[in-house]
Amino acid sequence: MIRAKSMAEKSAFVVSADWLQERIGNTGLKIVDASWYLPAQGRNARSEYESGHILGAVFFDQDVVVDPDMDLPHALPGPEHFAGQVSGLGISTDDTIVVYDGPGMFTAPRVWWMFRAMGAPNVFVLDGGFDRWKADGRPVTTEIPEYARGTFKAVFRDGWAADLERVLEVAGNGSSQIADARSPGRFTGDEPEPREGMRCGHMPGARNVPVFSLSQDGELKSLEDLRATLEEAGIDPNGPVITTCGSGVTAAVITLALHSLGNEDTQLYDGSWSEWGARKDTPVVTGEE
Repeated sequence: MIRAKSMAEKSAFVVSADWLQERIGNTGLKIVDASWYLPAQGRNARSEYESGHILGAVFFDQDVVVDPDMDLPHALPGPEHFAGQVSGLGISTDDTIVVYDGPGMFTAPRVWWMFRAMGAPNVFVLDGGFDRWKADGRPVTTEIPEYARGTFKAVFRDGWAADLERVLEVAGNGSSQIADARSPGRFTGDEPEPREGMRCGHMPGARNVPVFSLSQDGELKSLEDLRATLEEAGIDPNGPVITTCGSGVTAAVITLALHSLGNEDTQLYDGSWSEWGARKDTPVVTGEE
C-alpha cells in the first residue's frame, strides 16, 4: 500500500489538504466526494457538489451505490455491482483514491471502507473535509469532470462485514465487542430514532462511541487520542470489534480508527440499527450499561 505521508502519530489512512492540493491533476489520483447527510442536517449532498467541489472530484452517491435487491438503506452492493458503479465514475482498482465529505470524518470513511472491502489497496480520507477546504480558501470548481471509464476489479474481502446472524451470535455470547457510533441519546433510547418504525436503544453488550468523538474540527484524532477515546468508551482497541450505527455509514469512522491503530479484527455491521431496530425478534437494551 502507498503510504500517503509519514504517520508517526496520525493515521496512515488520512491525507492532509496540503498533500492533496499539491497532487491534484496527477495521473492515477482519483478524488471522490462521498458526502451524505441526515434529513435533520438540512443539507443536500448532490446539490452542494454541483455548486462547488474539489477540482476533479466525482460524486459518489451513497443512496445509489447500494445493493438493489436489499430494502435496507446503504446496503453494501455485491462486487460486480460495485465494480460497475465505480468504474463508471472513472475509477480503477490501483488508483490512489482520496475520499472526502462536508464536515470531515462523517460519511467519507464509509466509502473508504467500501473501496477497501472491495480490494482497492490505496484509499485515503481527506482530513478536515470539504467545509475546511473551502474555509481555508483552497480552489473550488463547479466543473463536472469528464473521464474515461475505469477498470475496477472488485474482490470482496471476507470478514470485513458482519450480517444479522453474526451480530445476534455476538450479542448472545460476547465473543466480540460491539461499538455503536450513534449519538448518546439514540444509544440509550432517550432520543427517538430518525427513521420511523425503529425501536430505541442498543444491542446487548454494545458500547457507545459517538462518531464525532473520534475527530476534532473534522480531522481524525491522533493515534494516541484514538486509543484513549476507544478505551474510555469501554472498547479494547486490540480486541475483536463489530462496528455499527444507524445504517452502516458512520460506523465506518470507528472502523477507520481501529484500522489506524493496527486492528484488522473488525467487522462493520452493514444492516446496523436500520435492520436491528426494525425487527421484533432482536434484543434491545435501553439506558447505560
